[in-house]
Amino acid sequence: MALQLHAEAIRTEWEALNTACYATMREEIRRGVAPTGLLRWMKDAAFEPGDAYDYRDELLSGVLAFDEPDASIAELPDEMVFYQPTPARHIVDMIERVGLGDRDVLVDLGSGLGHVPLLAAICTGARCIGIELEPAYVHAARRCAQALHLDRVSFVQQDARTADLSEGTVFYLYTPFVGSVLSAVLNALQSKAASRAIRICTFGPCTATVAKQSWLKAVDPPEPGRIAVFHAR
Repeated sequence: MALQLHAEAIRTEWEALNTACYATMREEIRRGVAPTGLLRWMKDAAFEPGDAYDYRDELLSGVLAFDEPDASIAELPDEMVFYQPTPARHIVDMIERVGLGDRDVLVDLGSGLGHVPLLAAICTGARCIGIELEPAYVHAARRCAQALHLDRVSFVQQDARTADLSEGTVFYLYTPFVGSVLSAVLNALQSKAASRAIRICTFGPCTATVAKQSWLKAVDPPEPGRIAVFHAR
């Protein structure tokens, strides 16, 4: 019994320390100061492939502090894929590999709660847009961005097939849809690539489909369990 009480006391102490750490990082973000603690932890360990989550995801969740979605989640239409957030280490890996910078506009197609646009806006000077069909996710992502004073992030509640893609320079897809929906979005991206340079980053099963597009070329040979980066030929 004494050992259990001691363990619970230690856990309570560590939870309080984590809460204070998250609050400090959030305040830095609100003031427009680079959250050095967050960035250090995000880059501290070696990159590990795969779709499992690790301590960096817990850290990011603590900093972003999402509210619960304010409505029930609608049943997914055909060819839409159930939402899962991109592991934080993959977001950082993508940011570094594409050299995301002040002149870029990152568009996350199927952005869910917005982990990718939010972290990219925290880490870089890029403007970031999340396009998401589910209204409850969009509202939660907007509240998070507002709470952190991230004015370079916006979230649009729309079907990716009809969304305005004209501003994007980097597009990200964590297999948000398949089949004819994915084909329609890729066709839209191809039309944009005809007039300007864009990059497309993919994670998950959709990578195999994207890799077969004759108008795209992989920057590096795609690796299992890692975001693939493509540019127009």
